[in-house]
Amino acid sequence: MDSLSSLKGLHEECGVIGLYGVEDCSSLLYLGLFALQHRGQEGCGMVTVDENGHLSRIKGEGLVHEVFDASKVDSLKGNMGIGHVRYATTGGGGIENVQPFLFRHHGGDFALAHNGNLVNSKELRQYLEDSGSIFQSTSDSEILAHLIKKDNPDTKRIDVILKALNLLEGSFAFLILTKDRLYAARDKYGLRPLSLGKLKDGYVVASETCAFTAIGATFVRDIEPGEVLMIDKDGLHSYDYSKYKRHYMCAMEYIYFARPDSDIEGINVHAFRKESGKELARECPASCDIVIGVPDSSLSAAIGFAEESHIPYEMGLVKSKYVGRSFIEPKQELRDLAVRLKLSPVASIVRGKRVALIDDSIVRGTTSKRIIALLRSAGAKEIHVRIASPRFLSPCFYGVDMSSLEELISASHSVEEVKEIIGADSLGFLSEEALYRIAHRSQLCTACFTGKYPTELYSLEATIHKKEK
Repeated sequence: MDSLSSLKGLHEECGVIGLYGVEDCSSLLYLGLFALQHRGQEGCGMVTVDENGHLSRIKGEGLVHEVFDASKVDSLKGNMGIGHVRYATTGGGGIENVQPFLFRHHGGDFALAHNGNLVNSKELRQYLEDSGSIFQSTSDSEILAHLIKKDNPDTKRIDVILKALNLLEGSFAFLILTKDRLYAARDKYGLRPLSLGKLKDGYVVASETCAFTAIGATFVRDIEPGEVLMIDKDGLHSYDYSKYKRHYMCAMEYIYFARPDSDIEGINVHAFRKESGKELARECPASCDIVIGVPDSSLSAAIGFAEESHIPYEMGLVKSKYVGRSFIEPKQELRDLAVRLKLSPVASIVRGKRVALIDDSIVRGTTSKRIIALLRSAGAKEIHVRIASPRFLSPCFYGVDMSSLEELISASHSVEEVKEIIGADSLGFLSEEALYRIAHRSQLCTACFTGKYPTELYSLEATIHKKEK
C-alpha cells in the first residue's frame, strides 16, 4: 500500500459502487473505483450487463490502474454494472477472492459485491456445504450467493434475497446485479455505509459519496439499515428485510477509513475529524510550540487541535505518494530506511520545537514509535502525542483488520506504559463520549474501544432456527 496504513496495521474495509441506466457505465465505474481506492488496494473488478442481458467481468489483483487499461474498460459494454475494491477480511487474499463474484445459474445469472464481514460465516458455510453447495472462494461474501442459489427457482428474486439476508449476521453493504436489475442492501445494524445518488436519468449506489463527486452524480439519500433497494426500468423499489433497525455506524469510518470529502449519514468526514481535534485539545491539552498531523487521515484533527489550542499548525511530516506497495527489503536497517521514504520529517520546522503530534489511532504502536524516532532525529525538543480516538481495547469482527487482542498495544498496557514504549513525552486519547458529542448521535459502533458489540454471535443452530421463526 502507498499509505501509512501498511505500517500502522489498520486497513480500510472494501468499497462498492453500482450504476443503473447510465451511458458509459464501465468508464464511470472505473472513475468511481478510483475514488474508492483508499478502501482497498489488494484487488478490484467490474461486472457489466450488455444489451443482450449478458454479464461480463474483468477482475485482478492490484490497484485500479494496474488491473484496468482503456481496452479492458471499453470491452465491458452496457449501461448497468457493479464494481469493487478489496482489502482482504474473512477468507484472506488471492485472485479467487477478488470481487465482484459472477454466478451462472438456471434461475438467471447474477453478480455480487460486498463490503463488510459476516460474523456467522463459518456456521453458514458449514450449513451450505452440508446442503451440497460448492464454494469457489474462501470469502464470506460468497455465502449470500449460495443462499440465493439454494432457493426455489420459481420464487421471485427479491423474495429470495430478503430471505437470504435474514440469515446473515454482521456488517455488510451488498450489491447484486442481474440482467435487468440492481439490488443494494445494507445490514440491519447500519455498520457499513451505503448511499444512493442520481446520475442524469440513471442511478448510482456507492460506499462513499466521494464516488458521486468523481462521476458527476448527486446525492439522494442513504440506504437505510435493514433495507434492500431494487432499481429497475420502473425506478426505485424499497423493501425491508428486517424491522430491527439500528444506526451503529462504525466509528472508524469517521475517524480513519472514509475520505475527508465524503458525507456519512449526514456528517462530513473532514468536519468530524476537525471537531475531534478540538475535543482532543479540550480533553488533553498540550503545552507546545507547533501542532503537526500524521498524513493523511490525521491532518483534519491536527487542524482542529491547533485552532482550539491557539498553537500554530505546521507541516512537520511529509508523506511520499510514490513509494511502491511491494517495497520490502530483507535487512532490518533497509526496512527502517523504507519508512523514511514513506514519511519524512521537515527538520527546519520541528528542530528545537515542542511538538504536539496528532494521529488518528494507535494499534500496535510500531508506527508511532518510528514516527517519534524520526522527529527526534530531526531535532524535535519534546513530542506530545495526542490520539483523535479512544484506546483500542478489543478486536473487531466487522471487517477491520484488528481480529486479535495480541495486535492491540493498549489492550495489555496502560496509557503510561504505551507512552514509554513509543518514546513520547506525554500521551493522551480522545474519550468515547466525545465521539457521540461530535457526531450528534446516540448510536455508534465503538466495539473496538469498549468490547460492547452491537451484534450477537450465533451458533449454526441458533442462526438457522431463530431466523425461521
